Amino acid sequence: MQDLNDMMYFTEIVEQGSFAAAGRTLGIPTSRLSRRIARLEGQLGVRLLQRSTRKLSLTTAGELYLRHCTAMREEAEAAAAAVASMQSEPRGVIRVSCPVTLAQTIVGERMPGFLAAYPHVHVHLQVTNRVVDVVDEGIDIALRVRPSLAQSGSLIVKRLGLSQTVLLASPKQLARQGKPEQPSDLSLLDSVAMSANEGRAVWDLAGPNGAQYRVTHRPRYVADDLQTLKFAVLSGTGVGLLPDYQCHEEIASGRLVVVLPGWAPKPGIVHAVFSSRRGMIPAVRGFLDFLEEHFIEQV
Repeated sequence: MQDLNDMMYFTEIVEQGSFAAAGRTLGIPTSRLSRRIARLEGQLGVRLLQRSTRKLSLTTAGELYLRHCTAMREEAEAAAAAVASMQSEPRGVIRVSCPVTLAQTIVGERMPGFLAAYPHVHVHLQVTNRVVDVVDEGIDIALRVRPSLAQSGSLIVKRLGLSQTVLLASPKQLARQGKPEQPSDLSLLDSVAMSANEGRAVWDLAGPNGAQYRVTHRPRYVADDLQTLKFAVLSGTGVGLLPDYQCHEEIASGRLVVVLPGWAPKPGIVHAVFSSRRGMIPAVRGFLDFLEEHFIEQV
């Protein structure tokens, strides 16, 4: 069996860029490190490092081996942190990515409560609608809203709730253009949309008893930001699809009206994804527990 310390030494040498620098960090003589790596290469039967007088470089086998060594080290750190969490409260920095609309509503409202509950935790929140690569970009938790969880790959998924998108219009617009009675009537109303292809946009709606209807329309206003579209819908520019959690107050006060109740796109699943080794770190675990306790109430 391979000595796991050799894997740790190899990772440190690559990260430090030389045997000498790694030796100073680890407190181990350079000659000893060199012998250990030579022995490791002998056991594996491949060369991991190309050595020259100026620098070290990884071979193809070395690049592959490094990924596994790094994962092993992170797992070991996570295991130690998990045990330490039994004796101390969560602390450190966690990096979170979040879609724009969630950040502007539920997450933005709830985050101060989390920070107050965990005074030794710092949060770096990346607000973006881009699908981030959790592992490559060093993200601890990525919040997502998707119709399906099937594309989460090897990541761990924590389901938080459902987000329903609804067709909304202002009373001003409905007084001007009339209230639709069936999906085909939507083509008679001005509309807004996140995107359009050659001037056309599509809404796929699900209705009572499994009914389906595809609405093709020409939006008067296209903007790739839901908060911007909400302003347009409120002002009477056009009917639009908006997440219900973004519009609770406006619907309750009558400033926005649900058009065609019972007809809406399929709901999105609000969920958090993270790598297994990161999910065991106490600060990350605390944030996931906080989301489960507080976030799910709002969607």
